Amino acid sequence: MSDLLTIKRAPVPMLAMLASLAVAGCGILEPKLPEADAAIPAQWPLPPTTAMAATPGAVQTQDFTQVYAADIGWRDFFVDARLEELIARALENNRDLRTAVLNVERARARYRIQRADRLPSVGINGTMTRIGGDDRSPSNEFTASVGIVDFELDLFGRVRNLSQAALQQYFAQEEARRSAQLSLVAEIANAYLTLIADQELQRVAREALINRQQALSLTEKRYELGAVSALDLSQAQTSVETARTDLSRYAGFVAQDINALSLLVGAPIEAASLPTRFELQVSGLSPLPANLPSEVLLRRPDVLQAEYLLRSANASIGAARAAFFPSIRLTGAVGHASDELSDLFDDGTKFWSFSPQVNLPIFQGGRLRGSLGVARVDRDIALAQYERSIQAGFREVADALALTRTLAEQKASQEALVAAATRGEELSRARYEAGSDSYLVLLDAQRTLYAAQQSLIATQLAEQSNRVVLYKVLGGGWNENSI
Repeated sequence: MSDLLTIKRAPVPMLAMLASLAVAGCGILEPKLPEADAAIPAQWPLPPTTAMAATPGAVQTQDFTQVYAADIGWRDFFVDARLEELIARALENNRDLRTAVLNVERARARYRIQRADRLPSVGINGTMTRIGGDDRSPSNEFTASVGIVDFELDLFGRVRNLSQAALQQYFAQEEARRSAQLSLVAEIANAYLTLIADQELQRVAREALINRQQALSLTEKRYELGAVSALDLSQAQTSVETARTDLSRYAGFVAQDINALSLLVGAPIEAASLPTRFELQVSGLSPLPANLPSEVLLRRPDVLQAEYLLRSANASIGAARAAFFPSIRLTGAVGHASDELSDLFDDGTKFWSFSPQVNLPIFQGGRLRGSLGVARVDRDIALAQYERSIQAGFREVADALALTRTLAEQKASQEALVAAATRGEELSRARYEAGSDSYLVLLDAQRTLYAAQQSLIATQLAEQSNRVVLYKVLGGGWNENSI
């Protein structure tokens, strides 16, 4: 039994010696990571404090003067309870997000495989060999050994650089998952807002239909009395059918919106989880500070993903450079050998073996230089993509900031227009019922009010959707603490 323990412990000094040799002689050939030059301004093109105004009565849960958007969880950003519930269900059931999570797991497994090459592979081997011939009787030979199956001394950092490249690939996949989660949250919010808007348009069309049916009933009575012409009656009927057509069209839009939302959530949606009216406040976004720097883009998950891919490509250059230098692979074992199984672990049966193998590349037909060239070009491509992601992010944020001011002003003007059109329609109705005006005047007032109400809903949708976009492009809500 003591000999068996000796067999298991014998490789430990050998492993320690090889590990110290590898660490002492390891020279990393990975080049210095190049600096990116995205060529973007240090500040945004619009003053954020004037470009972003908080909605009166809004629930302000976070202040951008204290934290960045990336630190604000979606539960703090969205203030609609039904929307929060749908987002939470989507994060559990959405198939695209599930695929992104599995991609992370695959990248992690690949890194583990690559990292294993930095450690010796140790195995136990036991054999029995029967030897015989014409002039000798058969004999048996038993061996039992433990040792290093295969180990490369990483003198020039090839294995380490490959492991580092795989690690950065894993980090990039993790950022891709976070980006997919952030995009999913924004998609659900926009689909939810679209559903609310179409429901509101359906409600406006229903109210218009009721009002026009009432006007048609009055016109029919007055036509029977000869107070109005057949033209007035025809115009009243046309306006009713127009409103009826719009009502049917918006009903179809609402059904499509529910289907789209169900696909994003990944499960059927109950009626209790659907919105009822167009809430003026779905998201709680405070005004942005005037000195918000453009460096916040570096916290976006897609930008971080591009950065990790750049680091991975840079590490691959080090591995390609190390391929020009000799590689040393080691195999070794210690054990016992005996002609009799019962005497296998007796004294005098011990043996050891040590077999280094040196590979020195002399002529590869340009293969090594080609591999190095590919690695360098891949690094340059990754650098360009990293800079491009920063530039694209800057434009997305600048566009969202530019719309915040115009949409706020447009909504205020549209609300005033709806109020004026409502008053005008009421006056026209009263004058028509009193016989002071023709139905054409009332019809024009109804059309003006109907168009103003539709434009207000579209403006409200655009304003709320832009808030969601601004939250997304600033990289908000993807950190683990926000789930």
